[in-house]
Amino acid sequence: MQAVSQSMDELERYFSAHAPPFGDGSSARLLREVAYERIKDAIRHADLQPGEPLPESRLSRLLGISRTPVREALQQLAQEGLVQIIPGRVVTVAAQSVQEVLNVVHMRSLLEPELVRLAAESISEEALKHLWQALLDMETAIDNDDKEGWSLADTHYHETLGKACPNDLLSEMTIQMRNRVHYLASVDSQTNPARLAACTREHREIVEAIAARDSESAEKAMRQHINKLRQSLFNRLSFG
Repeated sequence: MQAVSQSMDELERYFSAHAPPFGDGSSARLLREVAYERIKDAIRHADLQPGEPLPESRLSRLLGISRTPVREALQQLAQEGLVQIIPGRVVTVAAQSVQEVLNVVHMRSLLEPELVRLAAESISEEALKHLWQALLDMETAIDNDDKEGWSLADTHYHETLGKACPNDLLSEMTIQMRNRVHYLASVDSQTNPARLAACTREHREIVEAIAARDSESAEKAMRQHINKLRQSLFNRLSFG
């Protein structure tokens, strides 16, 4: 029960600090999407550990919506590998094995270099502006020791890259793969100041290549970034 209480306290804190308006829509589809986005963001950015419980009834209360759209949102998150649903037991934040994590990072190494190559060839000035801003926000967060701010900026950075890619399917698959290991990658960087700084420098190299419309260098920089992420995660998961 203590684990449930701690995870719910953290979720309540996060939801209170990041509470977008529901708008005037009331359809089941809209509510499911709201629940999905808010729970997904909390899993990615709140201080939740793999294996922590996510009780459906309390999520419903915290979000202020009925249990049906919450249940549907959790089922979608389970399909994407962010939560685990064990019949007859509470839903939990997904806990992945070392091999599962490395499999996802392998997929990222195949997808993301191609994504940034395409983005470098077609990114708009507006998207590039957002990409620079996300990078600057990450660098500011490092200066301020703002781990949550860094995580949010990192998500904005990758989502902007995805939207800049002209291949929507590639973008969607890339974001899904990243979501599966976002928690571990984020914690790995945030608990290791040297890795956090290095990760941000790697992000800058990618942006600089994209801004120069140098698709080959952007692809190479992203491949190097994913390789360093793989090694860092392997060390963390293998040796604690």
